[in-house]
Amino acid sequence: MKRRDFIKLSLAAGSAILLPTFSYSATLDVNAINFSSATYNDNAAQTIIIFMYGGASQLSGNITNLAEIDQHSQNSHADYFRGTTPTANGCWQEAGGVHMEELIAAGDMTLYRTCYSQEREDAGNKAHGVCTEQNQKGTYDADGGGIVANIAAILQAKGVVNANTLMPFVTMEGESTFYLEGNTALPGYLKPVGINENFDNPYDRDISRWLHCTQAENDNNNCTDAASGYIPKLSQDMDTLTQTYNQAGKVKDAFARRGELSNFIKEIANSTTPDLGENAYPNNSFSEKIEAAIKLLDYNSDTKIITLGTGGLGGWDDHNDGRDYVGRMENLFQSLKSAMAHIKAIEKDSTINIMVFGEFGRNVNLNSANGWDHGNLQNLYILGGKGYFTHKGVVGETIVDNAGSNRIWLKPKSGTYWFEPLSIASTLYSIYGIENPNVLTGGNYPPVNIV
Repeated sequence: MKRRDFIKLSLAAGSAILLPTFSYSATLDVNAINFSSATYNDNAAQTIIIFMYGGASQLSGNITNLAEIDQHSQNSHADYFRGTTPTANGCWQEAGGVHMEELIAAGDMTLYRTCYSQEREDAGNKAHGVCTEQNQKGTYDADGGGIVANIAAILQAKGVVNANTLMPFVTMEGESTFYLEGNTALPGYLKPVGINENFDNPYDRDISRWLHCTQAENDNNNCTDAASGYIPKLSQDMDTLTQTYNQAGKVKDAFARRGELSNFIKEIANSTTPDLGENAYPNNSFSEKIEAAIKLLDYNSDTKIITLGTGGLGGWDDHNDGRDYVGRMENLFQSLKSAMAHIKAIEKDSTINIMVFGEFGRNVNLNSANGWDHGNLQNLYILGGKGYFTHKGVVGETIVDNAGSNRIWLKPKSGTYWFEPLSIASTLYSIYGIENPNVLTGGNYPPVNIV
């Protein structure tokens, strides 16, 4: 990523602590939150949220109903795709299923097949924007802040995150509704810091490398502190002027922390990944992002939540030409298998968890364009976090609902376990010590049964 593009991304996310983020009308009443500092401290949780924008098909993790689906589908999955082999647990072998099985067998992942919204079904709601917003805010109410912003505000109010906490929330995707603030803006230190997979950052004081200056030229410009990088006199002068002439607030705070953050991020960037052997990360930019995220969490226990999309693999709105979905899911789960090997190698599988979900799943009719339209059932994948999660393998059974007119849905089998998407928010709240997440979700959406 070019520096100017990264700075734009970081400013959009509020990560430069220079601009306020957008806010909503409702007020978060932190006094109504029951908070357990014991749970928060015991879990020592750190989370990577991977949001699959576009609504990924659930079939990679569940082709148990495929024969019946193909009886009604406009086109046959078995004919169109180059292999639809079921694994032992009914995952799609060619679409990441082998890696899913290995993660399940190792006790590293739970695959939930029945994240389903009856509320959306009743409302006829299967639109990207509103479903993304609801899942990232953890509420069906039009008001309400983002899940991560709510956690930030509560942890600050309960005294476990403060101005000395370094980079508690990080985005590797730019701005998202996860960080939507309340009508009282969060202080700068709670806003998400924007990082990319190369750890480029707008706080960098070593401007010699992007001004293309030589070391000699820097030395002639009164550079100092060579051990932590060349800091031209211009940079020092800017720091002095900023502290002298700016009023107290975001700009002054940003410059005061600039040097600290620059050196801190450089140290993380220079840290090494253990040799993962046969589980080495595949060569794609998504793998680089998740590897960087784990390095950051390992190095900095202050960082609690990192959000990222699946940039580098592609989007998931597969209305047509769905064949590429197979390769994307294969790369995704190969990367996740490497990520779990990485987490275990640094002995953090008790504390670091990964949650993978999106706005919704897909209709399972393979349409005339060889794709799937919007659906209402998705898979939730939860990995790691073994200190507070009990992994259960595969959870949930589905049935085929053939509504006719090329509408074929997967739905939870009657009498089996299923949950609304807002239970994902409740799960996140619960591992960070919030005991009554219903106050935030606006309804009875208990944490998924992994807790």
